[in-house]
Amino acid sequence: MFHKRLKETMKELNINQTQLSDLTGIGKSSISQYVSGKNIPEQKRRKEIATALGLEENYFEEEMPVKVQINREAKIPRLLPCDVADIMGLSPQTIRSGLQQGVFPWGYAIKTSENQWTYFINARSFSEKEKVSLDIDF
Repeated sequence: MFHKRLKETMKELNINQTQLSDLTGIGKSSISQYVSGKNIPEQKRRKEIATALGLEENYFEEEMPVKVQINREAKIPRLLPCDVADIMGLSPQTIRSGLQQGVFPWGYAIKTSENQWTYFINARSFSEKEKVSLDIDF
């Protein structure tokens, strides 16, 4: 079932519903319904969620193994705000502000307990959504 696989994957990746919403651009209430099993997204949306999480597009279409196996050595390719700023022709502060405000569908910002911001930009999602070719192995 989709919702069980989504919950298990989010747990393994240490991503909460708000972060998944920020990563995908899908509303928090929709994410909540997907996680609870009240609603199942269409195939296109399931592909978007998988891609945003750095997984294969068909990840949620395959049969669910008994336990999600995450290769801890395999990392989701990430970009830095300054790299994205160079590619987009914007200032790094504009990128950081956009991530903090949740306006970019390919990344998010988290305010830490030390009142600092940490940024996550999914390179695969950025490449696909901005239609930019990156020299990174996905």
